Amino acid sequence: MGANSSSFNELSTNEYLKRLSSPEPINPIDPYWNQLLSFSFLIPINSSDGKLLEESTSSICKGVAINNCKSGNFGALIRNFLVRATELKASVQCEDNIFTWQTYNALFIIRSLSKYFVEHLSEELILQQFEAKPKEMGGYKDPEEMGPLLEELMNSLVEMLVDVPVMNFTYALHLEALNTLLVLMSIQMFQPQPAHKFTVYQIMMQGRCSIHACVLVKVLLRNFCNQEKCPPELYRQSSDMNSMVASVAASLWSVMTLGMGAKTEKKEEEFQETLLANQSLLFLLVLTNHCTGERGVSNPYREALFSFTNIHEESSVSQVAATFKMDYNLLFSALCSTLRDDQTTLLLYLLIHRNSGVKAFIFSRTNIDQLVMPLLKILYNAQDKNSHHIYMALIILLILSEDDVFNKAVHEITLKNIPWFKERPISEISLGGLLILVVIRTIQYNITRMRDKYLHTNCLAALANMSAQFTGLHPYVAQRMVSLFSQLSKKHARVVDQIRESAVTETDNEDPSEQNLMADLAVLEEVLRMVLEILNSCLAASLHHNPHLIYSLLYQRELFNSFKTHPTFQDILQNIDIVLSFFSARVEEHGKGSNLSPSEVLEVIKEGSVQFRRDKLKKFPDLKFKYVEEESPEEFFIPYVWSLVYHASNMYFNASRILLFSLSAS
Repeated sequence: MGANSSSFNELSTNEYLKRLSSPEPINPIDPYWNQLLSFSFLIPINSSDGKLLEESTSSICKGVAINNCKSGNFGALIRNFLVRATELKASVQCEDNIFTWQTYNALFIIRSLSKYFVEHLSEELILQQFEAKPKEMGGYKDPEEMGPLLEELMNSLVEMLVDVPVMNFTYALHLEALNTLLVLMSIQMFQPQPAHKFTVYQIMMQGRCSIHACVLVKVLLRNFCNQEKCPPELYRQSSDMNSMVASVAASLWSVMTLGMGAKTEKKEEEFQETLLANQSLLFLLVLTNHCTGERGVSNPYREALFSFTNIHEESSVSQVAATFKMDYNLLFSALCSTLRDDQTTLLLYLLIHRNSGVKAFIFSRTNIDQLVMPLLKILYNAQDKNSHHIYMALIILLILSEDDVFNKAVHEITLKNIPWFKERPISEISLGGLLILVVIRTIQYNITRMRDKYLHTNCLAALANMSAQFTGLHPYVAQRMVSLFSQLSKKHARVVDQIRESAVTETDNEDPSEQNLMADLAVLEEVLRMVLEILNSCLAASLHHNPHLIYSLLYQRELFNSFKTHPTFQDILQNIDIVLSFFSARVEEHGKGSNLSPSEVLEVIKEGSVQFRRDKLKKFPDLKFKYVEEESPEEFFIPYVWSLVYHASNMYFNASRILLFSLSAS
């Protein structure tokens, strides 16, 4: 570090770093800082290298932690950075790349040291590191209006994000500001207590930072929407490597790709990552998912996210005063293009669940398939996704299915040749038909592998909401709906047999396995009942629009015989039996002893659909399910958000010290 360090091995013996970690106080305005901050070396380009860097500098970080209470050098470094940050806007206006680079380097060292403190020290000791300063500061005094150093640093970083424009030579600085804030707030991962009790969260939620809440949320969303790729000058090396700016570029890029890629030299296209968008989104999720349930603790970032409006619409009189406006079109495009990522799916959930303006806008889209298709692909590839991601995608579909306009629209959008759907080739199908196929597949996957009641309840609730609007179901969709009932009924029969066998060999002691079987039976019967209700709802509301479903039901009519006298299913099966008896009689009448071809049977069904009187069917309540967020949502969302930061932030965190979540479950 300093003039031109180039190797990890050299860092622990670097004279500038050793002086920083020594008990010797360094004045915040000492020329030493300019020398320290003029470093240029290729730092990590993947998480393994990130780990190696931390191991190489652990003695330095430990030295700072031990000696800083005497030297105050960590505070001096922060004070040096704060002076630079104050002057930063002027340097940006005159494009002073060198000044920006040195400011960036200062922040990188602050982040690295803060990360060591957060992972190794208690909150009390961390705060002592920020406030430590020598008795004499060599004539340097803090301004009278200066508050606690941690708050000054965090507020400076927030102001940097909202005031300094994102340009090619400030891109890395914005990224490092986000990384530093994430590191400071990552204390939640390492110490088990509610977020609102941590000083760093109190500063963000109630301190000077909170004044910028609306603007900061707007900036973070704008960064996400822009999906700006890393500027090429940050990774292209100049032929003149003695040029200061060339070494600046090499240093900036190498530092900010911490946790990215492989150690070998990379091709240019591999660097085209939207790093700022990713980091902005992760920080936004951290801000908005903490301090949500405590009385007396408001979260201004969460309020801003849930209340911003569309820039293309007039403000209503009832609009909350402290909101901002954004281009919903840009937001919708960014959401659709990045829904493969957990973090985007979580953002979409928050917006569609809590921001009424965004929700209404999404429902008004004629290209809703751009949003639904990535969600279906997440569910289709469930075996490759974590359970949290699957839940989020399912809950979003459930919320969408609460709207009748959506339920109708999905059957009016035609899709051709879906490359990722491998079950069988389908040249053409409606979006609604594909949605049904994928959700049924998810139910079947869950029943055979995961046995998660919450998952299949949400799946069935979404199908139930849509069932009255099922229209023009593809033959394969109709087959899969009936085969779902067939699969469930076979499983039901097996469980009943096992219970009977268990009863025969019953002992005086209560058998836990029998209790499990009874619980399985109850869940199965609940699922079977819902499948029958979905079939009945479709037949009662749109029988004439779904001849292929009637055909499939007729073809496997005997499936329902064993359930006709079952008290759980008797009433609903009476309706289905009325429909099947009517069409069975029509088919027999037209056949008159001869076997009709499938196309002839289908024609008979279509003709009969016009004549069938739906008033013969017993009226059941409309199937309407509404998503309700469970109590204490923080218990789910906080570990989830930090697991996303751990896996997707391009930063290395020491897994052995994480207490908030287990990596096997993240």
